[in-house]
Amino acid sequence: MKKSTGHLPRRGTDAVGQTAMIASVLIGALSPGAQLVFAADGTGAQVEPQALPAVTVTAEKIERPLEKVPASVAVIDGWDAEQSGITSLAQLEGRIPGLSFQPFGQAGMNSPVMRGLTANFNSFSTSTLLLVDGVPTLTAQGFESGLLDLDRIEVIRGPQSTLYGRNAEAGVIAIHSLPMDATPRASVSAEAGSRDKRAMRFALSQPLVENRLYASVSGSWSSQDGFIDNAHTGHKEDDRERSNLNLGLRWTPGAATDVVMRYTRQEYDDGASLWGAPSAPTKQVASGTPSWNRSEGQTLSLNVQHAFASGLQLHSVTAWNDFKDRIQQDTDFMPANVLHVGRDHHLRTLSQEFRLEGQFGDSSWLAGVYGDHSDNDLRSISKTMMGLSDMRADQKSNTAALFTHWNVPLSADWSLAAGARIERSEVELQPRGAASQKKGWTHVSPKLALQYQITADHQWYLSASRGVRTGGFNVLAPMMGYPSYDPEKNWSYETGLKGWLLDKRIRYSLAAYIMDIDDMQVMQMPTVGMMYITSAATATSKGVELDVDYLLGGGWQLKGGLAWNRTRFDHFRDGAADYDGKRNPFAPDLTGHIGIRYDAPQGWYAQASVTGSSKVYLDAANQYQRNGYGLVNLVAGYQRGNWEVAAYADNVTDQRYDAVGYQNGFVTVYSPPREAGLRLSWRM
Repeated sequence: MKKSTGHLPRRGTDAVGQTAMIASVLIGALSPGAQLVFAADGTGAQVEPQALPAVTVTAEKIERPLEKVPASVAVIDGWDAEQSGITSLAQLEGRIPGLSFQPFGQAGMNSPVMRGLTANFNSFSTSTLLLVDGVPTLTAQGFESGLLDLDRIEVIRGPQSTLYGRNAEAGVIAIHSLPMDATPRASVSAEAGSRDKRAMRFALSQPLVENRLYASVSGSWSSQDGFIDNAHTGHKEDDRERSNLNLGLRWTPGAATDVVMRYTRQEYDDGASLWGAPSAPTKQVASGTPSWNRSEGQTLSLNVQHAFASGLQLHSVTAWNDFKDRIQQDTDFMPANVLHVGRDHHLRTLSQEFRLEGQFGDSSWLAGVYGDHSDNDLRSISKTMMGLSDMRADQKSNTAALFTHWNVPLSADWSLAAGARIERSEVELQPRGAASQKKGWTHVSPKLALQYQITADHQWYLSASRGVRTGGFNVLAPMMGYPSYDPEKNWSYETGLKGWLLDKRIRYSLAAYIMDIDDMQVMQMPTVGMMYITSAATATSKGVELDVDYLLGGGWQLKGGLAWNRTRFDHFRDGAADYDGKRNPFAPDLTGHIGIRYDAPQGWYAQASVTGSSKVYLDAANQYQRNGYGLVNLVAGYQRGNWEVAAYADNVTDQRYDAVGYQNGFVTVYSPPREAGLRLSWRM
């Protein structure tokens, strides 16, 4: 994220703080406020900022001021995330209004929910796309990031299929690392907390050859005891251990060319998922069947940019994504090995994007091509009273797309943003012991947005866009012949206001939308051991999103935001069952956060926040649910020179919000308990 030239460095011995831009919310739930900047002026006096800093985003794949983008966009600054202890995507729930995740309980597995839309992990697809430094993650498996050496998180709410394709039906989460440049930097932190938590993080970036070659390395390791008691073994069932490694190399052979190569790796060595029986005492099992998660993932990417003398710019992003989803999970939660499930999935995707950017008169444009190939080896094990089922299949998919986007000024105050994408997706399933099946779909995803600059500080926009999530096959339904399901499609209509108030001490964004959804994909589980996705539903999603960042003065800053969404089935019949008027599973009506922060000139700070969500239903019949919640989180710290020490407490009131009745009443997914700890950091 690029900020105003008067903004101070993020890290340095002269900086006691920094203004963070965290797109935040207000539900009666609220999140850690951003940081104010107090900078030494060389005389020992402290200077307080008088306005919020400008923020630049790349939501449209080109750099534009946040207020100029005709979409609902929220941003969390890397400094704010670091001081708030945000180290995983699940912690964004509530902090980004309108973003949540299905309660699943396995590390490294996240199915995002945005504007009422989500996808089951068995579809090997997502409704919201994850991009980490331009590298796409197309499945819930591996939908995670350690948020190391972080510059910013951008969350674009609403369909983005025009620019980003079939996995951006509901939005995009884009994570950007700090750039490798001529300024060296280094940081190390150590943390100790509840349940014998131990964690370490480090980051280092250094020029190797002046004006030519730069490198970075960052990593993390964490370990923590579980909180689910196993009455059979006498041990905790859900211990966690995780590690991340990021490597980067940047080469600038000339002023016109920039080449960046990155490698990332994530590993999990965990106990059981956060599962238990709905009828058992809370956070207690009596499992005799070992449960574990030994998943791992890695990505390798090459990002090349070149500016031609004509003014055209070429961007190329090549990425290899490899994830192994390896788990075993007891599901009877009793000493006898009666019921358990297991997976040994190997998911591989190779993707390539080329795009050109340029100017045509006063208009800016981009055009590109995209393609990917996925090769997934799938093995699903299910032990029931009827015996052991070992399903194996190969799933291959190919995607090819053409896309373009234009920003056209119509007058001094009016402008138009328009784009379109045509995409072809093909999926082939080759089950062991059954005939192969293959299907393909062609999608057209247009977008049109009209913008009006009401005054220098306020903008209004109106947009219409098409969102698409591709179809597939039911890999867990061999008795039904592995039936296919159709692509999910929506038309979204959105209007919004965004801008500044009080001499840029307040930044605000307000958006309202309605989506008409066809062929909605819904996971059904009529009996234990039988799961399938149907695309027989139509639905309507409508809502409002508000983000506010307020520089109160005197060292105080307030951040808040609220997202209200109402997603209901218009028509949904599955056999004899009638779900008309029911809520889409996992979609809360309210999410948000509110937080306040104080930064003292002497170097200490304190922040308090509340994040929250209303209840969600876990099935299409709306029979099972996770209750709503509001979590109080506290952080206080002191900075002196290169050192910082901070104490934190999350979920201070130890609120429980278990998902009781997950998988058609068969499982409870436990919510994490209160956690407190101490963090020591050194930065250069």
